[in-house]
Amino acid sequence: MDRSISKKITLISLLSLLVSAGIFAQTPSIVQHIRFPIWAEVDAYPGLELPSSKDATAQDNKEDSQETKNTEYDYAISRIKEIVPFLMNGMVYGWEFRYTPSDKSRGVEEYLEVELIQNLEKETNPIVYSSPWIEDNKFNCWVDYTRTEFQIRNYYLWSQIKNPGIQGRGKGSLELGFDGIKAAAEEALINAIRSYYRNTIKNKPKEIQGKVLIRKIPTIGITSGQYVINLDFFLECGKIKQYSQF
Repeated sequence: MDRSISKKITLISLLSLLVSAGIFAQTPSIVQHIRFPIWAEVDAYPGLELPSSKDATAQDNKEDSQETKNTEYDYAISRIKEIVPFLMNGMVYGWEFRYTPSDKSRGVEEYLEVELIQNLEKETNPIVYSSPWIEDNKFNCWVDYTRTEFQIRNYYLWSQIKNPGIQGRGKGSLELGFDGIKAAAEEALINAIRSYYRNTIKNKPKEIQGKVLIRKIPTIGITSGQYVINLDFFLECGKIKQYSQF
């Protein structure tokens, strides 16, 4: 083989390897262990004072440990401990939903009902909160959760069955705290469902039923006084109820 051609092939192979390595480095696996940072706005809660950096980073905080009790940022911590289990349940076991699209001609308003498929086992496999810090007037910490063997098999079951991937973005009021995050997550789910079924259903249905599993780490931000959340799901298609007549 010509040496110049050989060099080109080697260079292409090396570049491919570096690109692949970069992709995997930026998208760590969450199949066995889930780890991500979470935050709550401190200034959003009247009457609270910011802890010093020394106080905030002195010790790791674990769920229900003494470090998370009786502090000036209890309310921020309580918000985090409402948000995280809700999202973690969506990542480990998933959510079941019933969605009714709006239909002005029939006087039907849009409606979404979301239920947890199964609750996490708090006693035997709790969520761990650690390494708190204060930055930009936000109380931050790391969240860790290690899946059990059953939960790992459950994730692979979702990913190996022909469950399509769907994505959505939603917004919710910052003033509502956890309810704002939940509203944003539900709007993200609605937008993901709409986007997928718009191309698969000809006539607007009466109700869509199904299940979803969050397959990537959720991203949460703030813009114009609202939470913004991006969610990526596996979708298990369920029943689709059609109107019997107009």
